[in-house]
Amino acid sequence: MTKEPINSELEQKPDQLKRQRTELVQVDAKSMVMCEECIKFEKLLFELIISFVNAPAEQIDQKVEQTLQQIGVLSGLDRTDFAQFNKENGKLQITHSWTAKGVVSMRDMFVDDGFPLLSRLVTSKDEAILFENPHDLPEESSTDSQSLEKIGVKSGMMIPYFFQDKCVCVVCLGTHASFNPNWSERLVQRLKLIGEIISNAMIRKETDLFLQNSLFKIKALEKQLKKENISLKKEIESIQLNTEIIGESDATRKVLKKIRQVGKTESSVLITGETGVGKGLVAMAIHKNSSRKQRAMITVSCAALPSSLVEGELFGREKGAYTGALTKQAGRFEIADGSTIFLDEIGELSMELQVKLLRVLEEGEFERLGSSKTLHTNMRVVTATNQDLVKKIKEGKFRQDLYYRLNVFPIHMSPLRQRQDDIMALTWFFIQKFSESMGRQIDTIAKDSIDAIMNYSWPGNVRELRNVIERAFIVGTDRNLQVTLANTVDPESLLDLKTHEREHILKVINSSNWRIRGHKGAAEILGLKPTTLYSRMKKLGIKRPK
Repeated sequence: MTKEPINSELEQKPDQLKRQRTELVQVDAKSMVMCEECIKFEKLLFELIISFVNAPAEQIDQKVEQTLQQIGVLSGLDRTDFAQFNKENGKLQITHSWTAKGVVSMRDMFVDDGFPLLSRLVTSKDEAILFENPHDLPEESSTDSQSLEKIGVKSGMMIPYFFQDKCVCVVCLGTHASFNPNWSERLVQRLKLIGEIISNAMIRKETDLFLQNSLFKIKALEKQLKKENISLKKEIESIQLNTEIIGESDATRKVLKKIRQVGKTESSVLITGETGVGKGLVAMAIHKNSSRKQRAMITVSCAALPSSLVEGELFGREKGAYTGALTKQAGRFEIADGSTIFLDEIGELSMELQVKLLRVLEEGEFERLGSSKTLHTNMRVVTATNQDLVKKIKEGKFRQDLYYRLNVFPIHMSPLRQRQDDIMALTWFFIQKFSESMGRQIDTIAKDSIDAIMNYSWPGNVRELRNVIERAFIVGTDRNLQVTLANTVDPESLLDLKTHEREHILKVINSSNWRIRGHKGAAEILGLKPTTLYSRMKKLGIKRPK
């Protein structure tokens, strides 16, 4: 039996083999192209994941634009758009867009307006919408077809992305050069993956920005609270001791009425009256009756600090602004933003500071010492003085324009000697206070002590009365209060108040052996701050004998 040659079959069917070989080569070439595309998409997916994971929130938008361009170039498209729901009107809006050269961008366009049917369909179910020709769309979508033809889209695809059963964004792709692109299932799946990366990045961006904003607000509140706490430490003692205005006289009732009238407004208030009448309490009552009562009232005594330091206290300072300014410090105007600032003894401000204060009141702007940066404040201003500002204006020591700016709503506190009906009410108020703090019960006041209290002129006003009662608590031992006064004068016989005040202060100073500050010092006995007493001594010409 003769064997057939091995290649005999090949020789018999050369055309068929050649055709099969050609088909195999074409299949291999096609597979290689598809493999290259697959590699490119896989590489793009990997790069996108790494890029978006490491990108801060403020760079997400830029990276979305870059990704849309990569999708368009890699897929041979003419436009790629990313649409989200507008927070204000709830409409689907194109927020990011890439287009090939010569193609008009639809950035910021509301999809609902130009493509009502497509918008409704794509957001109602988690399925991609494809069309190879605008005329293939249903008849009821004439508006959509006309809009597509107007902008030149010949084929398109819309891929929705859902989160918790709700559409959150849509990726839109289109061609302008030709109809019937190769919208293969594989391409759709790849684009879906890329779109999911983008949508997740946008969701993370919104979350990060919300957290950053919340953190910023928390830090701002912490900073404000810290400033207020520092300020309150200096004032908390006096605020806690007296939180109410006590009195039964007509003068006190009028003051309380005025507080109720002006409290709800934003008007500036000028409180006048002698030292110790309770101007600070009136300022606090105005603040507590205002819309700013949730914030702490900021108090500045313009007479308690040297004029060289008042400016830094009010406006704040930068580190190194002047000799001794070792740290940066926020000023009281800055701390009082959103609250009330109480400027006590406003008449002590220098003319230079009066000009700067007027600018703050009129424009709400100021600069820290040593800085050119303009700061803004929204504060209500309440001021107080024991001086005659009209007289100071005539003497050229106080600005008239500042006076009118401060004196929008004046409140005058009468001295205690003119409010006889308030004296015993205040006396029993202080007795109750010290009974609670010292644990000593008082049932009665000695008759001679009542007479002395009622006939005394009280040059130190309410502060002096409080200190007198406190001293009586310390000295006394039984439940009957005995009060000893430094001097008892009939108010009817006071012809020269300043002369009497000078004699009274001088007598107290002599009794304390010219000790002004500290325990049992003259300032404590009179119920005055040492700086205030020094100021009064200077004005009354009281000097220690050599």
